Amino acid sequence: MANNCVWGMLFCVLLLSVFTECAPEGSLVTHLPGFNGSFPSKHYSGYVEVDGKNLFYYLVVSERSPPQDPVVLWLNGGPGCSSFDGFIYEHGPFNFEVGKSEKALPKLHLNGYSWSKVSNIIYLESPCGVGLSYSSDTGKYVTGDLDTASTTHAFLLKWFKLFPEFINNPFYIAGESYAGIYVPTLAAELAKGTKRGVKPINFKGYMVGNGVTDEKFDGTALVPFAHGMALISDDIFNEVYNSCGVLYYNNNSETCYASLEKVSQAIAGLNIYDILEPCYHYPGSAKKEDANESTSLPLSFQMLGGTERPLAVRKRMFGRAWPLWATVKDGPVPLWPQLAEKYHVACINDDVATTWLNNAEVREAIHAAPVNVSGPWELCTRKISYNHDAGSMIPYHKNLTSLNYRVLIYSGDHDMCVPYTGSEAWTRSLGYKTSSAWRSWWSNNQVAGYLQEYDNKLTFLTIKGAGHTVPEYKPSEALDFYTRWLDRKPI
Repeated sequence: MANNCVWGMLFCVLLLSVFTECAPEGSLVTHLPGFNGSFPSKHYSGYVEVDGKNLFYYLVVSERSPPQDPVVLWLNGGPGCSSFDGFIYEHGPFNFEVGKSEKALPKLHLNGYSWSKVSNIIYLESPCGVGLSYSSDTGKYVTGDLDTASTTHAFLLKWFKLFPEFINNPFYIAGESYAGIYVPTLAAELAKGTKRGVKPINFKGYMVGNGVTDEKFDGTALVPFAHGMALISDDIFNEVYNSCGVLYYNNNSETCYASLEKVSQAIAGLNIYDILEPCYHYPGSAKKEDANESTSLPLSFQMLGGTERPLAVRKRMFGRAWPLWATVKDGPVPLWPQLAEKYHVACINDDVATTWLNNAEVREAIHAAPVNVSGPWELCTRKISYNHDAGSMIPYHKNLTSLNYRVLIYSGDHDMCVPYTGSEAWTRSLGYKTSSAWRSWWSNNQVAGYLQEYDNKLTFLTIKGAGHTVPEYKPSEALDFYTRWLDRKPI
């Protein structure tokens, strides 16, 4: 096997038209429960061990041209949320149809807008303890930004040794929400390796969607967003700044809290991940009066009231990032399940993914450990202990863009969780000269959003009508900008 891989690597280098498989034995996914038909490309999955941590990956090989197409690592956020969120609900190779009975497996249909149409994409369960990744040592579940970046870098070095046929493909990192921390910190690790002369990975850049970035910019994004979207009045908007100042998220005075409570009451009942979408509530829990109970935290942490309106298929909207003005600060980070024990987190339902990934036949098919070894799959875990220790991402982005890496920052413009207003502000704050002024970009003969390009290969882009998880809301438009950006074509 090893000798075959060496020759395969040489062929990949010298003859790009030849694509020789060197995948680890037993990693090929031959079937998936719930799907009838042939895969449009090959799938591989399994574990890579890093310092006692068994990190699970799922590789979908490109449907277009595997030897030339980029390799993209996808990371979901949380922290502590599974990247199968992206696989199942966003840009994976399948669309999942709810089973006919409560315990029935969902049916899988090919997704015409999968990002594997144009890229080899790796979905990684990170950090250890998330999703299908596990360790026999619970101490491995204590982690943070810097440790996660270092471990993921080590994973990549091992992964490319297992799949040497991809070693010369352009490599990108992509993610959303708290992956706004994961992505640039991992990119910094790769950049350090390149600087030291160790370059086993052909790293070219990264993309972040609706990503957590910086306490100040994230913390001051909501009120301008709510005002611009006509969710709060001019009077409430002006009152917040008069009572709280510009850094309203960090003002604990009674007068400021009273003003922010008016904002909370105005937006109560909305789906914070997409203000245009209905919000799913657990039966019997959606009572508006509950949203007015007193608490020591802003009302954004309490149940958002409203009528019971379940969504058609993809009902869960849980665990992607910090809600509203509860910004990420240095130190221990409360996980979503921990918040949910005390406060109702709105719009929660991940039944499809939970049913599928906790099925024994599915786990066997994707070479995942059984439930009694890795534990049940959860969209967002409560097992890990996570510390935000990397600080603001602004210095990371500044350094990486100065090193000539390509960077795309994109935002669904109707996300209220990590609003575009913060992302637009921090990209502008880097101080780069505008190379392409604010303009619309088009998809399917329609305006699909807006973008602004800066020197140093930095682009900020919005997707019109999309929420926090852009490919879930606008799959066609998402594949469109993703393809053009990876192919280095104008968006």
